[in-house]
Amino acid sequence: MAKEDFYKLLGVDRNASDAEIKKSYRSKAMKHHPDRNKDNPAEAEAKFKQIKEAYEVLSDPKKRSAYDQFGHAGIDPSMGGGRSGGFGGGESFSDIFGDIFGGGRQQQQRSNVQRGSDLRYNLELSLEEAVFGTDAKIRVPVLVACGVCNGSGAKKGSSPVICSTCHGHGQVRMQQGFFSVQQTCPTCHGSGKQIKDPCGSCHGQGRVQENKTLSAKIPAGVDTGDRIRLAGEGEAGEFGGPAGDLYVQVQVKEHAIFTRDGANLYCEVPISFPTACLGGELEVPTLNGKVLLKIPAETQTGKLFRLRGKGVKPVRGGPVGDLLCKVQIETPVHLTKEQKALVEQLGESLSGGGKHHSPQESSWTDGVKNFFDKLTG
Repeated sequence: MAKEDFYKLLGVDRNASDAEIKKSYRSKAMKHHPDRNKDNPAEAEAKFKQIKEAYEVLSDPKKRSAYDQFGHAGIDPSMGGGRSGGFGGGESFSDIFGDIFGGGRQQQQRSNVQRGSDLRYNLELSLEEAVFGTDAKIRVPVLVACGVCNGSGAKKGSSPVICSTCHGHGQVRMQQGFFSVQQTCPTCHGSGKQIKDPCGSCHGQGRVQENKTLSAKIPAGVDTGDRIRLAGEGEAGEFGGPAGDLYVQVQVKEHAIFTRDGANLYCEVPISFPTACLGGELEVPTLNGKVLLKIPAETQTGKLFRLRGKGVKPVRGGPVGDLLCKVQIETPVHLTKEQKALVEQLGESLSGGGKHHSPQESSWTDGVKNFFDKLTG
């Protein structure tokens, strides 16, 4: 029985490019593969072999030229045209569909030299250290290159040898039914090499664990959540690979006086009742020393006073923030009889003034009265 035209089998014209031929072959091979045609696997296998034979000829420039000139008679079996009965000749199924199954001749051998892992270190700082910066000493347990074998993993005087399973390719070919699939070598894990005589110090790993003491320069203005990267201070790479990085994660501890919000600082300042009534001056702490805060007469509790430029300069730039002081009027406690009598005298004197002396109290009382009037109305 005469063979079907190879171009017709692949569904391409005679001027098709190599890329077009390969694309069409992929599509038709997937369509007619026996594993995808369970109802009629024998017919699918026959069609699949024809498609594969057509591709083996048309993907080879010499075979294609001979086929274009003489047809099927121009294909010499000794040149590979008659090997289409299985997966052994030409480009295998796994070569064509390597992007799906992870195999293929073009897949490069994986190097066993790998970059080390990045590490994270949580560093607690006081507010002052975060605002002004500091040099922090940190102690980190890390994997470092083995000094005995210089990170190779092999005993001193020896070296890794070619893997006996994959013969240095890092890949092994496995036959699964009609599929021929390449997989990472289970012995050398893709490196192509084996350590026959491992180092006694690192036991073939090329790395040992040590505690390193590092100096981390903390810039001024950092805040909780900021990270400082120490390049090359992470874990050592495997088998001589580059080290990873160490990321210092900043956590600012609570302060006894100040609360930080971005570039601004907040604090509460207790003031006496006489100072609130008559005004005065108070010494207020800042991170740069004490300053005088003027309290005007008749100051109410909760009032905010802004001290400009007494906050924090952000680490990423920008203007220095402010210090906002919230005053809290402190009620006198442990009064003597005489003091209580004086407070009562003051209260009687103020009660006659009504809204004049206590505008907020009077306003609140009026609001409550109106509320109950509506409920009973």
